[in-house]
Amino acid sequence: MTSQTIALVPTPHPTSNAVPSDPSLLDLESLARRALAESRRFYRHEDYDPRYAYELFRRALVEGDQAAWGQIFEQYTPLVEHWVRRTGAFTVSGETSDYFVSAAFTRFWRAIPPTRFSSFPTLASLLNYLRRCATCVVIDTARAQSFADVLPEESVNWNHQRLGHADEEATDRVSREEFWRLVDGLLASEAERVVVRCSYLLGMKPGDIFGQWGSLFGSVEEVYTLKRAILTRLRRSPELQGLY
Repeated sequence: MTSQTIALVPTPHPTSNAVPSDPSLLDLESLARRALAESRRFYRHEDYDPRYAYELFRRALVEGDQAAWGQIFEQYTPLVEHWVRRTGAFTVSGETSDYFVSAAFTRFWRAIPPTRFSSFPTLASLLNYLRRCATCVVIDTARAQSFADVLPEESVNWNHQRLGHADEEATDRVSREEFWRLVDGLLASEAERVVVRCSYLLGMKPGDIFGQWGSLFGSVEEVYTLKRAILTRLRRSPELQGLY
């Protein structure tokens, strides 16, 4: 299955009249079965009707139907795992795909309370947002790992007050943004920015960096040397240590 197909415009197929025209009239079992059948048509590049899957999401997110949410998790886990594994930072994240699948779904339902559901008028808009959640949880974890790489463990204050989910997410986001703004200010050239970005956000090895950005470096050894020099400079930075 591929993520590119999500952008296709849904076209109801001729057999759609075989079931009630209003998916909300179906019981959950029938709705889930029809949503799965339509998804299979979609992946075969056939005309399909997205209303059944959309109604499944509506019941889960608006009505808080846990059984409907369970059906969504079961039907879309393979797709979310596919997105997770395609994210460049996955290989350096240190986590399993199962971990990220659960994290992506959690982020998704937390971000779409009943009052916000109307902002997603189509199945495609919901799936695109779910894909963003899958990508973000991988990248955020990889970035958090890069915090540990750049700053010695003893410089981090782990005795912070526990925050609620919303405040915690907002605080983490601001901290990440401030961290990378300060890092960028400590880098002296485009070559250094390429090394940091490719090493810690994309998980690329020095040989891969040199292969793609050879015009910026004289050799692979230069990439290694520059990376070590950057880490030494960042770890000694009072601005970065001041964040913690």
